[in-house]
Amino acid sequence: MSKKAPILHPVAIPQVMINFAANHGIDQDTCLQGTDITEKVLLDSEALITRTQEMRLIENLILALPDVPALGFKLGQQYNIATFGIWGFALRTSRTLRDAATRALQYLPLSTAYCRVYQFEDADHYGLGMDPESIPPHLRQFLLERDMATGLNLMKELSLAGVSVTSTEFQGKPPEYADLIETLSGLKPMYNSTRNAMKIQLKDVDRPLPTFDANLVRMLDEQCRMQLERRQRTGLAEQVRRQLLGSLGLVAALDDVANALALSPRSLRRKLEQENTSFRLIVDDERRQIALQLLTCSNMILDELAIHLGYTDTASFTRAFRRWMGCSPGEYRKNNSN
Repeated sequence: MSKKAPILHPVAIPQVMINFAANHGIDQDTCLQGTDITEKVLLDSEALITRTQEMRLIENLILALPDVPALGFKLGQQYNIATFGIWGFALRTSRTLRDAATRALQYLPLSTAYCRVYQFEDADHYGLGMDPESIPPHLRQFLLERDMATGLNLMKELSLAGVSVTSTEFQGKPPEYADLIETLSGLKPMYNSTRNAMKIQLKDVDRPLPTFDANLVRMLDEQCRMQLERRQRTGLAEQVRRQLLGSLGLVAALDDVANALALSPRSLRRKLEQENTSFRLIVDDERRQIALQLLTCSNMILDELAIHLGYTDTASFTRAFRRWMGCSPGEYRKNNSN
């Protein structure tokens, strides 16, 4: 399996987000706008969604709840071992916390994690680091906080023998809601750190877990491997989106993306047509979603926003925005500002 191949996620993941939104007064239609996730899909326990669909749902959630502090962290606290099915149960039956973490990383695409997660040790602590660099900038802080809160929740569930996370660290400056994160997690985070991480005492990492079951571990390992194969995404449109939201950026031309995918521009156009889309439509869709996010949740000036979205000038961005929304970016920001 290609390491770059996108992985499909179970429908339980958006269901958690939709339930979370409902508790904040946001209806299901608002959450699902532009995701192509139908009611039928939500009711199918075996259904899978793409990471692009999940990201669109996340964008909708952020746009709908701009005034909720620590939104990503609060959402992360809704996930537990049972949410992740086979992957979660494989962690629960592991021999030690170290084994559970190693298994979690081996099959990480079966989780909600967007950060690159890695293990490390220092003199007295074992830790899990979280690198959000590959996440699109407009979602980076939200998803880092969601991953951190989810990790803390899972660690708490696994540590039935009394082991607990002793500290958390974040690379950036403290957000305005830092005190709320401390209240929610029960830990005072350290900011301006060299990494984003959670730590436990090194002496506890190899302590046997009370739920260890050697036979179940072998069976669940095999099921995790099979699920990874099943969820591998081969659609080209999804791969194009990943390139645009990754290192190439929205400024990339069709030729740039074709080269990154080892295709000729002509082949890329033809294959996208077979998926009932086009390079222009994909770029347009991503620009629109990110524009709405930044206009609502940031103070970025229009000139900078246009450049960020890959436009050569503000006038081009404004024309595109009027086509999308029927109003100017300034009018939209004024009507949707906090």
